[in-house]
Amino acid sequence: MGQIERGLERALRTRPIPSSTGARLRFLLATHQGSTRRVATVLGVSQRTVQRWVAKKSGARRPPGPLQVRAIEEAVLARWQPRVRARRRARAEAEGFVFHTRARFGFAAPAGSSDDPRVRWITQDLPGEVARELFAARDAGAGEQQQTVILARALGHAYFREWGRRAHGLHIAFSDVEFADISIG
Repeated sequence: MGQIERGLERALRTRPIPSSTGARLRFLLATHQGSTRRVATVLGVSQRTVQRWVAKKSGARRPPGPLQVRAIEEAVLARWQPRVRARRRARAEAEGFVFHTRARFGFAAPAGSSDDPRVRWITQDLPGEVARELFAARDAGAGEQQQTVILARALGHAYFREWGRRAHGLHIAFSDVEFADISIG
């Protein structure tokens, strides 16, 4: 998961997901009405394995391995705050969002301008159309590169060309994203 994807995920949540594997397993059990069989089906392990993971006795308990920890995290992320996520996504698509980033920006511009890439901190309001395009790309399975292209085009128009008022031939190169965060009003 890249920086942009992490920023989108943070923007859609109002509370942090449980941090420990045990708390995540308890959350999954609660969402499946305490059924270890359903949790096992979701995680792709046996019911007995889930029972060992959540056992009360310390001697009977066995911790999940790294692959299972990742599967547990993904299952929790998919089920965490679904109504809140839907509301925040709808709001971002309707009203837009604020994009905060620290990344390397370069330019392909007419002769006589400086096009050397350099690291910049940028905070910019972006319209709902950009949010719709980002979410559609993410839902279609687009990677970090495609999301970067979408944001480079939007930042180029909004920040560098001031919504079309200047620098009409300027094309933005957006790379080396160190930090990306999204704030939804």
